[in-house]
Amino acid sequence: MHELRKPRALRPGATLGIAAPGGPVDPAATDAGCALLERAGFRIHRRDDLTARCGYLAGDDARRSAELEELWSDPRVDGIVCARGGYGCARILPRLDPGWARDAAKPLVGYSDATALLLWQARHAGLAGFHGPMLEYGSELAPASIAALVAWLTGDVELPATLPGRPAFAGQAEGPLVGGSLTLVTSSIGTDWEIDTHGAILLLEEVHENPYRVDRMLQQLRDAGKLDSIVGLGIGDVSTCTDSKYGTCIDDVVLEIARTLRVPCVAGLGFGHTPSNSTWPFGGRASIDGERGEIRMLELGVKAAT
Repeated sequence: MHELRKPRALRPGATLGIAAPGGPVDPAATDAGCALLERAGFRIHRRDDLTARCGYLAGDDARRSAELEELWSDPRVDGIVCARGGYGCARILPRLDPGWARDAAKPLVGYSDATALLLWQARHAGLAGFHGPMLEYGSELAPASIAALVAWLTGDVELPATLPGRPAFAGQAEGPLVGGSLTLVTSSIGTDWEIDTHGAILLLEEVHENPYRVDRMLQQLRDAGKLDSIVGLGIGDVSTCTDSKYGTCIDDVVLEIARTLRVPCVAGLGFGHTPSNSTWPFGGRASIDGERGEIRMLELGVKAAT
């Protein structure tokens, strides 16, 4: 995986632009999430039509792509936080100009469906981003999660920063962090925003998928060669991926694939679809220790603002 350029660090009082590139947002939750960011010291910028709805989308493709273009281009906006995931990011990627993201060099934060945006930005703009909390949990967002996001955006992180989990498969390795939603990572295969896993620590999370569906996606990643050159595997929150019919344990699914790969694996990492979603720098260098059950992030995800 090629080294990614880092976005500029945010200063105190910076302005965060709120984007809805996927599914329709809940106005109350979004307002509450924005209030949390304001209390953390940021100013907020959002379009009047942020809460637009077109079926399962936050407005039509033209609205959602134009919103991102404006947030990248507007000099008053210093960083971008996605309001929620859902579905829709992949629909607008062909409309986006990577030059907008590349020239702006603004931190982009999201997860779930926004995994597609992070992958696209890395592949086409050569720019790192942040897999981190959005606004869909509103006031339920954990204070520690907001504090960690602020620290990563401003570069005020003490390194190495540890993301603890539980041991799954022993071993140690070092490489850049990539990944996100298992569904979106898998759906990137064959696209021009396909995930680059060469020499990387692959971090995956998912929500409300039966273990057999998780298994199928992992097998597809393996068969597509995306697991051949990873140096480590980390699994975030998959607590909702249960199966009452067959009683299959999601840990068994993950451990089976980890054993075949013979790379260090850590499970139970605190990121994903949870109010306590931990931020990690997409493309940032890290180490994985399968015996200790932790990821240690070794570099900042931003560079000092000039």
